[in-house]
Amino acid sequence: MEMISWNIFEITTTSTPIHGVMLRGRLRKLSIDQKFLLLTENATDKENCVRFAVSSMEDAQKVIVYLQSLIEDVHITEIAKNVPNPVLSKMKVNDESRYTL
Repeated sequence: MEMISWNIFEITTTSTPIHGVMLRGRLRKLSIDQKFLLLTENATDKENCVRFAVSSMEDAQKVIVYLQSLIEDVHITEIAKNVPNPVLSKMKVNDESRYTL
């Protein structure tokens, strides 16, 4: 079985709150309605930050355009590419060299 690789993005804003406003649920609904793979989570290692990941075979532009229409002062940054089974809440967990089996 081949693993799914994910491209990870950070959503931040200048002043608009993005926690507690159903942003993750809206992104999930968008992905279900438009039939694409998406993960989303609040960042625990960065203030006022939500992360999302799309399959590396998907185009994140539909998410980016949606976010830009929803949040006036949104900033979206791609922070990692081709990550298998990502943890979005804390990026350092994705460093495989930190762990042994």
